[in-house]
Parts: sequence; C-alpha cells; structure tokens
Amino acid sequence: MHELSIVLSIVDAAEEQARKHGAAAVERIDLEIGALAGIEPDALAFAWEAGLPGTILANAERHIHYIPGRARCMDCGCQFDVQQLYEACPQCGNYFTDLLQGRELKIKSLTLTTAEEVIS
Repeated sequence: MHELSIVLSIVDAAEEQARKHGAAAVERIDLEIGALAGIEPDALAFAWEAGLPGTILANAERHIHYIPGRARCMDCGCQFDVQQLYEACPQCGNYFTDLLQGRELKIKSLTLTTAEEVIS
C-alpha cells in the first residue's frame, strides 16, 4: 500500500513547514488529489489514521479536493473529461492526448498554530 508512504511524506512536509514557521501544530491541511494520481481514497483514509498518531498532523482537520481528469486531443484540440489514462478523443478517436489535470498530489495549504495559541 503506497498510500502509507504518501501519508508519511505529507507528514514530513508538514513538519518541515511547521519548523520553518515556528509552529507547534497544524490545525488544518488541504490536499489536492487528482482522479488519475493512482491513489485509492479508502486506502488513503486508512493510511492517514495509521500514520498520524504522534505527528504534527495528529489533530489536524483534513480536507481533500479531488481534481477530475481532463485532457486535450493533440490532433483536433478537443478538451474532454477522462476517467483513466490513455482515453481516446471523443471527437476524432485519436489516442494522442495531453493530460491537462488529474495527476495532482499536493498540499494546497496548511493552517499552522503557534506555541502561544496552543497554550491558551
């Protein structure tokens, strides 16, 4: 299950940003995950629960924004939604397409809490 390694990488990135900004905790994390990124939502949820105890994200509110797949035909220029990689253009049938969105996997934002805010 590669989702656990993804979660641990997210934890590492959040800890790095918290150190960089002198934060004691992460209050909220917003993630963008593309429909074609190869991430199973149920496996990610399981890995999230397993990988967060004792980390800076342990009490963070998690928001995931799923980005649908979208491509452009390199032959006719038609833009269309895709459910999987390498779908044919619905207009001309060409398989040579440029994926415009759907493979994202990034931290969109973190809401950090300073040590003073945690104490009060």
